[in-house]
Amino acid sequence: MFDALGFHKVASGLGRFGLKRSAKVVSRVARVLFSAHIPPEAQIGEGTRLGYGGIGIVVHKDAVIGRNVLLSPGVVVGGRAPLKGAPIIEDDVKIGVGAKILGPIRIGAGARVGANAVVIDDVLPGDTVVGIPARPVVRRSGKLSAA
Repeated sequence: MFDALGFHKVASGLGRFGLKRSAKVVSRVARVLFSAHIPPEAQIGEGTRLGYGGIGIVVHKDAVIGRNVLLSPGVVVGGRAPLKGAPIIEDDVKIGVGAKILGPIRIGAGARVGANAVVIDDVLPGDTVVGIPARPVVRRSGKLSAA
């Protein structure tokens, strides 16, 4: 199945070969088909999956997304003005429907982000965060804490 991530891989490959205009065309086709904006410059690791083909996903051009990450529909991995920079999402992270990961932050390996959470601070590896703004509800130790 060819989803928004497949289009991203093709666009990235074209960009690496200096075919910037062709890369943009492929990226725009994905935007039309999936309402997804995943620029060719974004770095996305192997095994990363997009829920429902990537419908409504937006990724910053400078974002770094690790391996085996799940991006659910409606997820935004973007900037946060006036701060400069984009999120870094480490390996094995699961991000729920409609979550927003904003600014120059790091989501640690194995973390979970709840549906519709707005993450504006770093998330430690293995933590689960929910809410607006997102706060940890499960720490790496597995103990619950107040949201």
